[in-house]
Amino acid sequence: MKGGGGSYPGKRRWRCLVIGVLFLVVLSMLVPLVFLLGLYNGFHSYGYISDRRSSNSDSGSNGARVDRTHLTNHKMEHSNIKEIIDHFAPTLPNLEGALRNLTNEAGNISSMTGVKHDGQQQQKGNPLPPHSLLPPPSVGNENDKAGTTEVTESTKNEVKDIEKLCELRFGSYCKWREEHREDMKDSIVKKLKDRLFVARAYFPSIAKLPAQNKLSQELKKNIQEFEHILSESTRDIDLPSQIENKLQRMEVAIAEARTCPVECHNVHKKLSQILDMTEDEANFYTRQSAFLHQLAVQTMPKSLHCLSMKLTVEYFNSSLHDMAPPPPERFSDPMMHHYVIFSNNILASSVVINSTVTHARDSGSLVFHVLTDEQNYFPMKLWFFKHSYREAAIQVLDIEHLDLDYHDKKALLSMSLPVEFHVSFLGVDGPSATPLKTEYLSVFSHAQYLLPYIFKNLKKVVILDDDVVVQRDLSDLWNLNMGGKVNGALQLCSVRLGQLSSYLGESSFDKNSCVWMSGLNVIDLARWRELDLTETYRKLGQQFSKLSKSIEASALRASLLTFQDQIYALGNVWALSGMGHDYGLDVKVIKNAAVLHYNGRMKPWLELGIPRYKRYWKSFLNRNDRFLAECNVNP
Repeated sequence: MKGGGGSYPGKRRWRCLVIGVLFLVVLSMLVPLVFLLGLYNGFHSYGYISDRRSSNSDSGSNGARVDRTHLTNHKMEHSNIKEIIDHFAPTLPNLEGALRNLTNEAGNISSMTGVKHDGQQQQKGNPLPPHSLLPPPSVGNENDKAGTTEVTESTKNEVKDIEKLCELRFGSYCKWREEHREDMKDSIVKKLKDRLFVARAYFPSIAKLPAQNKLSQELKKNIQEFEHILSESTRDIDLPSQIENKLQRMEVAIAEARTCPVECHNVHKKLSQILDMTEDEANFYTRQSAFLHQLAVQTMPKSLHCLSMKLTVEYFNSSLHDMAPPPPERFSDPMMHHYVIFSNNILASSVVINSTVTHARDSGSLVFHVLTDEQNYFPMKLWFFKHSYREAAIQVLDIEHLDLDYHDKKALLSMSLPVEFHVSFLGVDGPSATPLKTEYLSVFSHAQYLLPYIFKNLKKVVILDDDVVVQRDLSDLWNLNMGGKVNGALQLCSVRLGQLSSYLGESSFDKNSCVWMSGLNVIDLARWRELDLTETYRKLGQQFSKLSKSIEASALRASLLTFQDQIYALGNVWALSGMGHDYGLDVKVIKNAAVLHYNGRMKPWLELGIPRYKRYWKSFLNRNDRFLAECNVNP
């Protein structure tokens, strides 16, 4: 008994050890298998998913589970990038409640964008319908043709409305995308993926029909062939030579499957999963592309940054900083023609001055005042010291260190450059599903309202933005009789103040007044001082800042109302706006305009600038400077 009693625990320990070893062996085989299967399913492209089955009975449930897993992984993979895009995208005020309720497609519309950028508010919108969904040309009778024409016109209107909504969300990126849209590459591969999706949607339901065993086997064979082909080929050029025959066999099998009485719910569920996944992916990449476009147009190009740094080093290595400043008599002589440029872009301000001087009848009467910030003051000063512009005089001022006799100078110097706004508003030009319009407005910055204090001895100046090109002599501007008005400016009558009432507030203003634009402005400083418009602007800015947290929004409101009834409308021959966002400007109109204004996102010195408008700007670029070659400056 003792011997038997002592051997039983030993045998039990031996059995437990054997079971444990067997369990470890099985586990060591399963873990790599699961890992490999996970890699296999995870590394397929988003265009198709492997769906091999061991039996037909569980094909439907497994297919749905694989697609749901793929869709979940797809969303998780993009979540981090999406958070980055949302973090850096500007938060913008929405339109008023009435505008938000105007259309379901508009959703959260970005109504306005501050300094030099477009809005990217996320919204749910209908995707652009693919070309395959457009109605084909009719070959029936005249009534059928008329009906098709109506459908085609309706589809065109829907596409236009979708394009408007895209511009509301992403601004000029949508126009840039349409202009640079490329033909679809590897169309056969994409068609194979599409047919594979459809076949896999029908296969689980067909496999459950005993009478359709032959069709089920044909679908299964075609699906396996397509999966094998797509696992080895990602381009049309890599496809096997008999791909057309295989595609035709798949088309025949799908057409036959559509004639079978299947469970529509399962097919609809499968295709809906694919549609949701595709729409999410398309929306994500659209938002990502719009963000990268915005980042590209907001960021100073590397070559221009290099130019500024090299000029700064050269300035302090030279004896220029020890030289006495030029005599100030010419800079304060009221009999001269004084042009003011606010800029931190050396090349841009150089092009403005060069184009103005080139077309001037008497360049000796021209004086340019370039106002910039502390960072760009020294390279700007060296550049204009090294380059001569006929007999014109050029003064560079550091706007951040001006000694001005104004009690609230710091408040107005918080933004030294002109401001651009991307504005959305209600349009009244005909019926539309989305009667919303967008325009690019450029107005004065805070610092420009200090002009009467910066130039105390001057009675009149002409302000030129740094994104303009002059094509004619501007001396006639000094002979304009503005009838007591303060600001001679180009008016944009496609935008009325009444259309912007949603964010102009309760202030009293003429709703039929056109919006004025910066770019080319003739300023009567004497009249400005009489009306004390600087103080008017400051008070309006304080008033609007209480209503909005956005400094830029307050600046737009205050600028539009400060010059109310004080705008002298310049003729359209003086200035043409839209060169930085409108692809449809007429060549004759461009040639006849005295000043071309590149307002918008696509500036001519950027790689994303509109190519056919760049030549007007590049023709006045000084390409002989050695620093341009060293920094590879070639806009």
